Amino acid sequence: MSARTHRRNLINVIMLGLTGLCTLAAVAVLFFILGYLVWNGGRYIDWDFLTQLPRPVGESGGGMANAIVGSGKLLLVAALAGIPVGFIGGVYLAEFGGKTFTFVVRYTADLLNGVPSIVIGIFAYTVLVLPMQHFSTLAGGLALAVILIPIVLRSTEDFLRAVPQTLREGALALGAPRWKAVITVVIPAAMRGIATGVLLSLARVAGETAPLLFTSFSNRFWSHGWNEPTASLPVMIFTYAISPYDEWRRQAWAAALVLLVLVLFANIGARLILSRKSLSRGF
Repeated sequence: MSARTHRRNLINVIMLGLTGLCTLAAVAVLFFILGYLVWNGGRYIDWDFLTQLPRPVGESGGGMANAIVGSGKLLLVAALAGIPVGFIGGVYLAEFGGKTFTFVVRYTADLLNGVPSIVIGIFAYTVLVLPMQHFSTLAGGLALAVILIPIVLRSTEDFLRAVPQTLREGALALGAPRWKAVITVVIPAAMRGIATGVLLSLARVAGETAPLLFTSFSNRFWSHGWNEPTASLPVMIFTYAISPYDEWRRQAWAAALVLLVLVLFANIGARLILSRKSLSRGF
């Protein structure tokens, strides 16, 4: 073996080792956070924590059932308001938009996606809470929808553009109008990817706290309907974590673990959907 070949093999081994170490470090951060939450919060999760309301200061026990349900209601409002807008906008950009207008909308969506969530919260507080003169589940869900829309829009556009052009040409060659070809051929071909983007966007907004402090605020009781303040897991975690009470801080760890597990399940579900799409293409 020549000296040049030996040098190349040595460099290859070193670089491969460095990439492996960097990958291990990136994964280790996630497992460290998850393990830390399991260690600090797993012991405080029980049936009462999942089904009971918070107890007053000085009383042990209680739970965050209202916050779990409240987070679900907020995500439901965000999904109903944000997913259709983002989906239809993504279809338009990918299939019907021109050059200039498409560029402007895409650039605006990217800018909106980079706006800090606290700015979205102030905007929703000014537009929704002040005119209604009270906090509400509806205002919180709509604030999350504003964050949701650009994510769904861009992911929908990207997955639709990934559909082979031959599918569109085949549908048009059979005499189908362009809108019908998009609905019956292009969108079904990209549906798994679009569903993946939607799940990831919901996981993204599930942990937002700042917009909810300005809109849905919080509630230590059950929130009836959609026009009352409601508790949510991120806000309860923030409130309990900075409190001076040991019992509240322990429950904050437990709530953080519940929230992280829900987000992990959403991400795992999205990856499974995407992997099934890849397998179906392979066969």
